[in-house]
This record gives sequence, C-alpha cells and structure tokens, in this order.
Amino acid sequence: MINAPLRRMNREFVVISAFIFALLASCQNAGRAPLRPEVAQAPASGRNTSAATQPEKRNPGKLIHVLVALCDNEHQGIVPVPARIGNGDDPANNLYWGARFGVKTFFKRANDWKSIAESRNPRAEILERLVFKHQTKDVYLIADAYRGREIKQCVADFFEFSAGHAGETVRANSVELRAGGGADLVAYVGHDGLMDFSLDSRPRKTDDRRRDAMMLACMSKRYFAEPLRNTGASPLLWTTGLMAPEAYVLKAAIDGWVLNENGERIRRRAAAAYNQYQQCGMNAASKLFSSGW
Repeated sequence: MINAPLRRMNREFVVISAFIFALLASCQNAGRAPLRPEVAQAPASGRNTSAATQPEKRNPGKLIHVLVALCDNEHQGIVPVPARIGNGDDPANNLYWGARFGVKTFFKRANDWKSIAESRNPRAEILERLVFKHQTKDVYLIADAYRGREIKQCVADFFEFSAGHAGETVRANSVELRAGGGADLVAYVGHDGLMDFSLDSRPRKTDDRRRDAMMLACMSKRYFAEPLRNTGASPLLWTTGLMAPEAYVLKAAIDGWVLNENGERIRRRAAAAYNQYQQCGMNAASKLFSSGW
C-alpha cells in the first residue's frame, strides 16, 4: 500500500508538471514574435558602470552568481499558473524559487552545498538572496530572487555581470565575496524576457578575465546570443527550444563546472537531468541544450 506522504508527493509532481506544460505553451506563443533590435543607450541597471574594472580583490574561491526572475502571472508574458506559485512578489512559494524544483528549495536540499547566509531585500528589485558554499570545493554560489515585475532588470543585470560590470561586495558571515561582475560563472533562470522586450543597452566586456554564462530559459540561444557576444562571456549552457527552467538542470550543469568539465560534458549532464525529471527522452533532451557558439 502506498503511504500518505508518497501519495502527496506524487500528486505534487503531477500538479507541477501540468504547470510546466502551461509555461511551455506560453514560451511557444511568445516565440512566434520576431526578434527585436536592441538600442545601445544608458545601462539598464541604473548603476554607474562606466568606471567598472576587474575587481582588485579576488574571491577566496570560484564564484557563481545565479539570477532568478520569479515567475509572475501579472507582469510576464506567460500562460498564467496557479496564483500561489505565480506571484512574483512571493519568493517562498514561487515556481522558480520556493517550490519543489525552485532554486532555493533544490539547493538547500543538496548534500554538496551548505547554506551560509540568507538575506531579504538586498536591493529594491531583489526580494531574497542566498549564499552557499560547496562542501568539498572552494566554490561559492550566490542566488538572487528578483521580483517578477523586475524581469527586465534581472536580464539586464545578467548581461552587465557577464561583461564584468556592476561589481558588488556580498558578506556571508566572515566571508567577503565580490559578486556581480566579479563572478566566474553567471547564470540566468526564468522566463525568456527577451521575447517580450528589448534591452536598453548592450554591455561590453570590461577586462580580459574569462567568464562563463548559463541561460536557462526558452530558446535562449536565439534571443540571448547577440547581447552575450558583446559581453565576452562564454556560453557554457543555453537552450534551442522550449524548456522548464527548473533547478535540477542548473544543479547538474554546475556540478560539471565545479569539476572543470568541458562544455560538451556539461551539456550532457543537463540533458540527463532534464530527461530524468521530465521523462522526455534523451534524444529530445540532448537536442534541447547547447554549449558554445
């Protein structure tokens, strides 16, 4: 006989899967719009990046900065999901943050990452910030939950950070981290906002430092490619079709990055994780992810 907790877990998985199908349909509808040109004007972040340079103070280990645009029924071009997980002002229950496969929940349950700091509203557009330390490697991870209505700012910050701009000092207990443009790997998770809006600027690389970038959003290779070229960052992982930007893919890809694996191995890790949770078949999952230009 199946016990009650297991029945509840199965029901939760089925419900979340239904929500994901709705989101994928939303991406498909949005993806029919033509690509929009971006205008090179003032930085979208609103912060002064003209004097940004490679951070003088290096981090105590490798640093990953993850930017999550919270799922938002009201302010994003998506098929609405149930209000509880589609409220872009409620990170605790949000599909991409506090839900079962959200970044916060998934990494807090991961045995190889330890949560070392947590804060609320570090910036007006960011509702929650988490800092993790890898259990066996000198690698730190910062994850920011952006308000759903601030998705444009989130995407703009992703490109600013990828270019080495907008360095920010984040303190986690006794550890001081140079985040933003000081990160070695910058990742975006959420709806592909570039289907709905254009960037106000295309940040250019500010130094000769290598940075990797991950873009977990529908058809991110199509929509993120041109702005990313200007940043000088290397596209470690992005997508060629519709996808559910859930944390198991992010975790699998980061696992490979921590081990210094090449892009192809990381792509295979992402595909395997996606197939494990989505049961879409390895052939389909393999075609969904791409690494490099």
